[in-house]
Amino acid sequence: MSAFEELGLVAARHDAVEGRVLRRRRAVFAGLVGVSCLALFGWMARILGADGYDMVDLGMLALYAGTLPWVVIGLWNAIIGVALIQLAPDWLRRVLPLDGLEDVASPVTAPTAIVMPVYNEDPDRVIAHLRVIEASLAATDQDAAFEFFLLSDTQDPVFAAEEERLFAAWRRASTRPERLHYRRRLDNARQKVGNLESFCDRWGHRFRYMVVLDADSLMSGDAILRLTRLMERNPTLGILQSLVIGLPARSGFGRLFQFGMRHGMRSYTTGSAWWQGDAGPYWGHNAILRLKPFMAHCRLPRLAGEAPLGGDILSHDQVEAALMRAAGYDVRVLPVEGGSYEENPPTLLDFIKRDLRWCQGNMQYLGLLGWPVWRPLGRVQLALAVLMYLSAPFWMGFLFLGLIRLIATGHDPAAALAFMPAVQDRAASGEGIALFVTMMTITFAPKIMGVLDILLSADKRARYGGGARVLIGSLAESVFGLFLAPIMAVTQTFFIAGLFLGRRVIWSGQTRDPRAVAWHEAARALWPQTLIGALFVYGLAAWAPNALPWAVPILGAWLLSIPYAVLSASPRFGRALSRFGLCGTPEETATPPEIRAVLQAEPLPRPVLPSAGPLAPTSALGHAVPSRPES
Repeated sequence: MSAFEELGLVAARHDAVEGRVLRRRRAVFAGLVGVSCLALFGWMARILGADGYDMVDLGMLALYAGTLPWVVIGLWNAIIGVALIQLAPDWLRRVLPLDGLEDVASPVTAPTAIVMPVYNEDPDRVIAHLRVIEASLAATDQDAAFEFFLLSDTQDPVFAAEEERLFAAWRRASTRPERLHYRRRLDNARQKVGNLESFCDRWGHRFRYMVVLDADSLMSGDAILRLTRLMERNPTLGILQSLVIGLPARSGFGRLFQFGMRHGMRSYTTGSAWWQGDAGPYWGHNAILRLKPFMAHCRLPRLAGEAPLGGDILSHDQVEAALMRAAGYDVRVLPVEGGSYEENPPTLLDFIKRDLRWCQGNMQYLGLLGWPVWRPLGRVQLALAVLMYLSAPFWMGFLFLGLIRLIATGHDPAAALAFMPAVQDRAASGEGIALFVTMMTITFAPKIMGVLDILLSADKRARYGGGARVLIGSLAESVFGLFLAPIMAVTQTFFIAGLFLGRRVIWSGQTRDPRAVAWHEAARALWPQTLIGALFVYGLAAWAPNALPWAVPILGAWLLSIPYAVLSASPRFGRALSRFGLCGTPEETATPPEIRAVLQAEPLPRPVLPSAGPLAPTSALGHAVPSRPES
């Protein structure tokens, strides 16, 4: 047997062993999730059935069941993730069994393209980030195999002219201008998907790998080299996704959001990688792809029907991951913080814009679930992406049926909280309170476990400025999250209903700089939350006044949604959080050189750029403004 054949046999045996391990893990995880969902469903059925069942009760049970899988999966992902990090010395190898995890020195020679697709983004920010990435790679002395591509779909002539000017300035300043490429399409047909397809058709044959960035992405040279080395050492690896963390935020909303997201993502991603294994997620940016199979197997077709649920696939990432896995290549995530960053929305209204774009894209997956090409876990990933957003209308429907039940029966419960229907006896009311507390704990479990992970480590506590600061910041972020979740539930519910009526959002450039939110702007976007809150207050005050104190977390979020949006965006509020060091991240105190370079970059003079567009859904995706053809 030749050495090559022996190596192949060893790899096949390793794959078979890992396959058996993953099947056991997935069976355990499915059992944990299934038993938990059944237990919670039975608990709710017991409470609702205290006075017998009617059609409203059955409807509430069905809607409640729809909310369970997403939150229970988050619970067990977080528990498993923190348990692995804290208890398993080799936890990373358990969730990412790749060759070369410790390799930080081998030469990188595989031709690799670093691509950034943009559409009407701030050119100053885009070029600044790319220049920092180029400098970081150059500092490693391993940058010879890399080339940079700014793939512009920009349609506004002001943005386009500024992109070209700043890119030309970058090429003049670069020591290797021949590896810097700028291409602008005349239109943005098929949007980001078409942009990347155009790159692959034109340049893909020249490269082995492609590192995909978003307009707000920032990666260190070491992080990019690590991804590339792992791809080289693992030839069946098709996509490797890095763990993306938020850049230090100046706005109050951004600081609070990234603080909670940081903790929730770390534990959640580690736990999910444990059972997803070779069928992991791809988030569309800050990841490396093997180009040959990507070009051969991941070209996306048009969906049947018209937009918004048909036509071009908008949320391409998870579909490409499922197609890559269906072709026999692994899709994995590297659940390690460091060297991979993005910017988070600075205000609630900007967060809503981004979230509704994702919502529209994910809801298109309803038309993909029946495709025969998927492997089982690929289909599960797409279904979970849909369920992430369907949970909101399920939850809102549950609440409205609960209110109808209160009005119809005239019950006056001691606890009619978000998940709790009306019940008459005290024992059942006590059960209702217990179930509500349980559900709230499960919902926030990823963040809770992420904070616990920090508190259990002296080194991690020190990076965040001490345990007391972590706890105070977590308390502030918990209040922030209690407001955010009900507000987003209403927004998503209305938007999903609109999707089935043919409405959609504009996929435009995003606002990333801190800004104040005017009262009239917040009122125009959030009046539905305020109205729904007022209706619930009226209903409970008239038919179940004792329930009002228990409903404060939900009703308060709806009634105060407008001032919440204004105050959380206030520059003064952001400065106060920063001054007291609240909800800060380790990168603020021990700032990596790449982040420092971005923060200290002198902005070049540039024209005033147009805003990113309206918040409200519209009936069209907008019209392109052609300026010149591809170059």
